[in-house]
Amino acid sequence: MNRKDEAISAHINESTLLQPAIQSWKFFLRDQGRSHHTLKAFEADLMLLEEFLPTDKPIGKISTKDLEDYLTWLEKDRGIPCSPKTLSRRITSLKSFFRWLTQNAVISVDPAEKIVQKTVTSPLPTVLTPQELQTAVEAADSIRTSAGEDPRPYVLLRLVLETAMKKGEVLNLKTNHLELANSEEAYVFVRYPNQRYRFKERKIGVSPEWVNAYNQYAEKYQINDQVFPWSQRRLEYLLEDVTNAGKMDKHISFDMLRWTSSLNDLANGVEQDKIRQKLGISKIQWREVKSKLRSLAEQNDYLLPEEEEDQG
Repeated sequence: MNRKDEAISAHINESTLLQPAIQSWKFFLRDQGRSHHTLKAFEADLMLLEEFLPTDKPIGKISTKDLEDYLTWLEKDRGIPCSPKTLSRRITSLKSFFRWLTQNAVISVDPAEKIVQKTVTSPLPTVLTPQELQTAVEAADSIRTSAGEDPRPYVLLRLVLETAMKKGEVLNLKTNHLELANSEEAYVFVRYPNQRYRFKERKIGVSPEWVNAYNQYAEKYQINDQVFPWSQRRLEYLLEDVTNAGKMDKHISFDMLRWTSSLNDLANGVEQDKIRQKLGISKIQWREVKSKLRSLAEQNDYLLPEEEEDQG
């Protein structure tokens, strides 16, 4: 426990009621750099617990059974649907809150420790089949080489296909994050200004074909600082231009390209840990992602190497 944590938690104890304890936890999370959206979600989850428990019940008297009854109320008795994903998040909120109280010696026993976290598997994403992938690249290239000579769709499409970058990472990409002097060893440095996300930073190689297209693009649009100095919506329109040019049934999106990139890497025998690092995800997250990729391969005509199929 550091001094800042001590200062925040010093005015609460096991006799404190839930609401002031929640506010103290909010101050702690804010100091940790959590987003406004995250703070609101956590607070909303815990205010439901306050709604369920007796108003005069101090935090030191909240038991594991109280929390189990609360979760049953959320699922069955509240009268408002609670999806598995929402329930999982609310359990996470409980565990985080009571862990903080315990670690800061506000309470002696963590009542949420024995609560079982419910894992939620989200639906499979949509990806491009190998044929659709070829169609998309050719369509983007046709826009680049047509009379209008607009290289933006091609540069954007190829960048995400080669790097599996997220939409936000693409929007934050600056020219000083690119190392393109040697096109055979060029790379993109994905950076995060917020220190909390520095663990996601990574270098990802890009092809000579992309470097050549980028140089054409940078010269045409006088790119100096932001690699894509347009709004999120404008970049989405550029991908929609590729969809239209290729007369494709699927509407190309950042998420679709990111998953297609990883699926293509897996099919081409790229080491799994390199794919994980390219995505900027943890080993735990990779387990679910790998499972989804293998299901997607079966559904979208991707042949995985034999050694990949034999792995557990």
